[in-house]
Amino acid sequence: MPENQFAPLQNDRFLRALLRQPVDRTPMWMMRQAGRYLPEYRATRAKAGTFMDLCRNTELACEVTLQPLERYPLDAAILFSDILTIPDAMGLGLYFEEGEGPKFRKPVRTSADIAALEVVNTARDLDYVTNAVTTIRRELNGRVPLIGFSGSPWTLATYMVEGGSSRDFARIKEMLYNRPEDLHQLLTVLADSVIDYLNAQIRAGAQAVQIFDTWGGALSHRAYQEFSLQYMARILQGLIREHDGRRVPAILFTKGGGQWLELMADAGADALGLDWTTDIARARARVGDRVALQGNLDPAILLANPARIREEVARLLEDFGRGSGHIFNLGHGVTPQVDPAHAGAMFEAVAELSPQYHR
Repeated sequence: MPENQFAPLQNDRFLRALLRQPVDRTPMWMMRQAGRYLPEYRATRAKAGTFMDLCRNTELACEVTLQPLERYPLDAAILFSDILTIPDAMGLGLYFEEGEGPKFRKPVRTSADIAALEVVNTARDLDYVTNAVTTIRRELNGRVPLIGFSGSPWTLATYMVEGGSSRDFARIKEMLYNRPEDLHQLLTVLADSVIDYLNAQIRAGAQAVQIFDTWGGALSHRAYQEFSLQYMARILQGLIREHDGRRVPAILFTKGGGQWLELMADAGADALGLDWTTDIARARARVGDRVALQGNLDPAILLANPARIREEVARLLEDFGRGSGHIFNLGHGVTPQVDPAHAGAMFEAVAELSPQYHR
């Protein structure tokens, strides 16, 4: 469906805040907002079969993307997919083991393994993702914007080299220090794949994009700049930033990256996501008006009672202070143990308490 055939956007609060334009209240969404904490998601997941079956089923991916919007007054939807779709499309054999997370049957370890990789052709290899984007955008009917996303090259590489999740990243750090040329070659292929992937999502209907650098915080100061941030900046330079007459904002989120905010702000994103270990008032003072800030409530607060949740929401809004440029979110994804009513209490508090900071 051509972009101009989508319904006009009725709520652009999220997009305006990303560009630090005036809003009537702080916009809000939640990482992993379509996920296992919702009983309706678990029912749809059971109907789909495996997790990847759910990702590849256009109608069901659309269904779970929209489920949280039926519960909460959210200002954005985020595409339901996985960060590992790109390495899966490279033929590495992605699968999920209960309780152990994602794994690859064919990890990338040698120079020959890396040389065999090609930049992903999204139209050919990941059309189920772009089909889902277009379907979701159509079903949203202008209600709120749709966020597309990808994992960062460094984060994707950690899974590909380690063969799955890791605590110490020993294999990829050995490559980083002993064979940096191999790692740079891998990261270049991944960065160019992410550019193709995110641009395809934008053309299919995504109105903002986020790069998830989940494991950037595992790097040293110099290694973060060379092996993570450099490649995210390459992606940002290659993205479609204007589409259908409107800016397509990009959000950069490095978990554990609070010490690099100034460097991240220079990378070319419109907004930085913060995890809960960073003080948002200090972050705002450090980056000034260069970028918007997204976050950053500790996800564990949603295990507390609603009154306590409200206190933390109030504190975070006060810490950011007056004016636009804040998108309320958790500092990482919501966890499966959370009572959906507690997430509702958080969103209710944001809707009630944030307008005073925008008058």
